[in-house]
Amino acid sequence: MTLIKSISGIRGTIGGKEGESLTPNDVVKYAAAFGYWAKENSGISKVVIGRDARPSGELITKIVTGTLQGLGIDVVDLGLSTTPTVEMAVPAENAGGGIIITASHNPNGWNALKLLNAKGEFISAAEGEKILELADSGEIEFAVSKEIGSYEENDSYIDYHIDKILELDLVDIEAIKNRKFKIAVDAVNSTGGIAIPKLLNKLGVSDYKIFFGEPNGLFPHNPEPLPENITHICNEVEGGHLDLGIVVDPDVDRLAFVGDNGEPYGEEYTLVTIADYVVKNKPGNTVSNMSSTRALRDVTERAGGQYEASAVGEVNVVNKMKATNAVIGGEGNGGVIFPELHYGRDALVGIALFLTHLAKFGKSASLLRAMYPNYHISKNKIDLTPDIDVDFVLEEVKKKYAKQPINTEDGVKIEFDKEWVHLRKSNTEPIIRIYAESDSRNTADAMAKKLMMDIKEIVTEKVED
Repeated sequence: MTLIKSISGIRGTIGGKEGESLTPNDVVKYAAAFGYWAKENSGISKVVIGRDARPSGELITKIVTGTLQGLGIDVVDLGLSTTPTVEMAVPAENAGGGIIITASHNPNGWNALKLLNAKGEFISAAEGEKILELADSGEIEFAVSKEIGSYEENDSYIDYHIDKILELDLVDIEAIKNRKFKIAVDAVNSTGGIAIPKLLNKLGVSDYKIFFGEPNGLFPHNPEPLPENITHICNEVEGGHLDLGIVVDPDVDRLAFVGDNGEPYGEEYTLVTIADYVVKNKPGNTVSNMSSTRALRDVTERAGGQYEASAVGEVNVVNKMKATNAVIGGEGNGGVIFPELHYGRDALVGIALFLTHLAKFGKSASLLRAMYPNYHISKNKIDLTPDIDVDFVLEEVKKKYAKQPINTEDGVKIEFDKEWVHLRKSNTEPIIRIYAESDSRNTADAMAKKLMMDIKEIVTEKVED
């Protein structure tokens, strides 16, 4: 059993012992800490909650609801919803914060509390630390009976979310409607099965088929939208004379496509393609995290904008976007952040912008994909013994490649012209994750292996000393 307490929330497997997995007692403890913090921080006694479709979600919703009401906090429950929908509902409700009950791409034996501030954005590292401290402090005081918070169900916010997407200047409903797209959707038996049909209908797409669209949380495959997990939809697109496949994760904040040829479009290229459309029509800067493809930098600079890399993590991407006034940003895992709508990864706005771009392009999705630089990322990790000082290892790597451009905002990223290697340490294990990118898969693999050899050499020399 697993329980992970981090600055962004609490995540764990369902069932087991308190403190070792996500039990009802743990849910009460951390929901209370967040509710207390949100009320004190914002001065508002209201919290918005929503959940994906995994089986444990209803149980956890009831526990979270009762805990928050017990603190004197009014609860607005969106029910089955999406992460970006809850993010938009928090400021719309003038709430002090939000809790999304979802373990994102984890299997349905997991669940989590993802925590939002009053802006509907993920809490900062400092705020997360404060909440974790509160959870262990024993200082949280519950309300007396006459001050217990109210409870309201509101299932209208997915429609609200979609209507706001349709109002965006860069979403062209007529262009999408006129292309008469034929689309297959893999909604992984979660809330994408509710939201995506609503979106496609309002975009004028009538010829689509939803696979795994029953929001029962019984995921038919590993729910992370990676190429190896979406073979069913690839086969459907390849054999069905369709224009496109759309794949989302259980809480609908990650987005992947399948081209008309049945080949995965590449989740790294979800953001690249949408950003290309955005910066061509709304010139400006872009941001992605340091482990994402440099193709975003290429399309941004081609349009006259400036690209910036952030530390890994959505909150870090958002902070960098605000600092650079970026018009679009996100992560290479299929996470698209379009600040004109809100500062959060949002598959629904990603679908609307991608379909507009594809409609105006006038050709196939596979030809659109061929318009972009074809980079390859090699993802690896090296396990170290607990006695090894990982920070020392990274410092030695930095010295070894001191003549190259180096970014140390999040680990060590070394650039070699249009190629790069990024080394990040795990916060919970003696592991260094190694990402390398090149326009050649073999070169990317070779670069990663070279850095792994460098690390082993540094470790060996340190042990011998």
